[in-house]
Amino acid sequence: MPGERLSIRDNSAVGRFHGVSASNGQAVPERHSESKMKKEESGCRRWFRRACPCCFRRQNSSNDVTIDTEGVAVGDEENEGPTSPMTATGDTELDELTLAVRSVDLLSRKSDRNKKEHHTDQYHSDQLVIRRGQTFQIELDLSRTFNPNTDKLHLELKTGPLPQVSKRTHIIIPLVDELEDERWEAKIVEQNVSRVKLSVNSPITAVIGKYKLTVTTQCLKTSETTTHDSDKDIYMLFNPWCEDDTVYMEGEKELKEYVLNDTGRIYYGTEKQIGARTWNFGQFDEGILEACLFVLDNSEVPPSGRGDPVNVVRVISAMINSPDDRGILEGNWSGNYAGGTSPTAWSGSVEILRQYHKEGGTPVKYGQCWVFSGVTTTVLRCLGIPTRSVTNFQSAHDTDVSLTTDVYFDENMEPIHHLNSDSVWNFHVWNDCWMARPDLPPGMGGWQAVDSTPQETSHGTFRCGPASLAAIRSGQVYLKFDTPFVFAEVNSDKIYWQRNLDSTFSQIHSEKKAVGHCISTKAVGSDERVDITHLYKYPEDSEEERIAVETACRYGSKPDVYSSPIAEDVRVEVMMEGEGPRMGGDAQLKIVVKNTSSQPRRTTLHSQVAVMYYTGVLKDTVKKDTLNVELKPQEEKIIDWVLPYTQYQNQLVDQAALMLTLSGRVSETQQVLANQTSFRLRTPDLHIEPIGESCVGKETSAKITFTNPLPCTLRNVVIRVEGLGLRDLHPIRVGDVSKHANVTVTEHFIPTIAGKRKLVASLDCKQLSQVHGVADIDVHESQ
Repeated sequence: MPGERLSIRDNSAVGRFHGVSASNGQAVPERHSESKMKKEESGCRRWFRRACPCCFRRQNSSNDVTIDTEGVAVGDEENEGPTSPMTATGDTELDELTLAVRSVDLLSRKSDRNKKEHHTDQYHSDQLVIRRGQTFQIELDLSRTFNPNTDKLHLELKTGPLPQVSKRTHIIIPLVDELEDERWEAKIVEQNVSRVKLSVNSPITAVIGKYKLTVTTQCLKTSETTTHDSDKDIYMLFNPWCEDDTVYMEGEKELKEYVLNDTGRIYYGTEKQIGARTWNFGQFDEGILEACLFVLDNSEVPPSGRGDPVNVVRVISAMINSPDDRGILEGNWSGNYAGGTSPTAWSGSVEILRQYHKEGGTPVKYGQCWVFSGVTTTVLRCLGIPTRSVTNFQSAHDTDVSLTTDVYFDENMEPIHHLNSDSVWNFHVWNDCWMARPDLPPGMGGWQAVDSTPQETSHGTFRCGPASLAAIRSGQVYLKFDTPFVFAEVNSDKIYWQRNLDSTFSQIHSEKKAVGHCISTKAVGSDERVDITHLYKYPEDSEEERIAVETACRYGSKPDVYSSPIAEDVRVEVMMEGEGPRMGGDAQLKIVVKNTSSQPRRTTLHSQVAVMYYTGVLKDTVKKDTLNVELKPQEEKIIDWVLPYTQYQNQLVDQAALMLTLSGRVSETQQVLANQTSFRLRTPDLHIEPIGESCVGKETSAKITFTNPLPCTLRNVVIRVEGLGLRDLHPIRVGDVSKHANVTVTEHFIPTIAGKRKLVASLDCKQLSQVHGVADIDVHESQ
């Protein structure tokens, strides 16, 4: 409306809009022509306007200008008449010359080429997940067509809290004509008007982790620079598909198993009663990649140290447990799991990692060896390192670096409990991970043992490995890391000592096959168990195996233990029929005593059986016996041994394990007989039966049945159910279950991913552990 006035502080409006002009408040003079204005503008002024348009505008904007709707501007007397349209022309030219990034597309959709080629399409993330040493592509939407003759462009990647170029955590990626290996660089591979597709190369030594991306552009004509930050991140992982990466593994089947398989089998029990449970590793599940990188961030290792898989594995081994660094899991072997979850109730890693991440690094309660191993497999597979869970039966725990497992008796052949700190676990679960070892002599690459269960410290921290299996097998215990400890777990001899009257000890017996049996892992491509003992040691009693043991012991705390040979002509062993004793009934074993000499032999065998934690720590002795045995030449006697249910029913701890110890002396030769046999009481399975057809997005059901094997009531029974790609699963609170009663519950869930999925269930109950089951669910696409 006439008389309405609008105040502005920017002369750039003058000359841009029809009817807008500037004056000193007097009558508006005649408008100058554009050509005349060009002549009046000095060359210096024109150069300054082009060289620094921002400053030029600020210089002309020092005066308030008011504009009325009649088109007359009133301002300071210093305004020199009407303003030429030169300002509008200069800004238009500048806008046309400026090169800016409007948007960045990381091509991170599951169907995009990046995730397909990098084998990361299973990660449940809309971020770009890639593997190092391999090109990836991104698309830029620019403000105009990119001209390589007059424009510049480069990328910057930053990781960690203090990115530095010297630490390889601040990466400047130049634009080049041709890509070369082993360096960061980018090349334009496609251009369509203002859209540009770049192919970006990364070196095989790149630091793994989360990177922020910035794109910088510059127009050489104006020297104006612009930057654009991508709203998505780039996650860089190890690349076992790339021959130059130290984690490279040959064979698609092996890669599919040890990197891409998100479920597996973990073995437990005893060597004669091997049990198996399905474990959901879930390395691709939503939030797990972020949780794994959070674990690295929580460690004391800076991002610059995350390019070496040896270093990363060592850090993860420490961070899975919590005694000294507030890692993921708090171990508990007491049998009292108040305030947390019983280790036997877990059936996967996803819930554990999510809880640790969500609570900002508070250790999750509670874990034991198979849980530590399962989570380790998840984290290392997620980061791109081929990994498997491995179970060693009759696993020694050497506490004095003697590389032998020592058992001490007093003068009366009674065990000296306070000296028997070495122990033999019924089973122990750790991990193998695959990598080259350029830090060790040639031939030491391949599978490396890593143990995240906190047992002994390594360089002041509870961790173990990576230790080369090749070094363990040959007894080269002087090679890093923690090879002596793993060697003792799988191949130490069991040495029996008796106290003399002068309080010294004499070696009275040795068992050369006491530890390291049936070392097991899941087979490639199937749920079968495969025995990998031969990777850890040579065949028992072979010359190579004996050389390895004696070589290793020379570096231990008792290097002279093999100085005196011991004669043996009477043997004692324990045998078990079928799958062994079942929970709720009498435990029956057979003791076999054999005389291999041509002379008669007599001995008195002392037997005692104790309830045992699976770690080899004895709780209480529940039965003792003395057996007099007389043997004719070459005779073998089989003695039935029975432990009534009433004697162990109220004594059992986790895993329902017991240890039978036999000791004695042959009267004629003074040969000492000694044997320790562990066994477990078998528990029933949870039977899972899918009901009807399963389709993505539609609710389906499964029936879970269980029979209480005990002649007593189970209290506060909870069934925990888990399945990757199966939504709305939750714990089922069953309550009390009467003796020998059958229980049937129905679980409802919604599949979210088509294909073969596994539904895993485990029973959480104080009186009964290691009860679990698994079922395959065929999920179809919705019609």
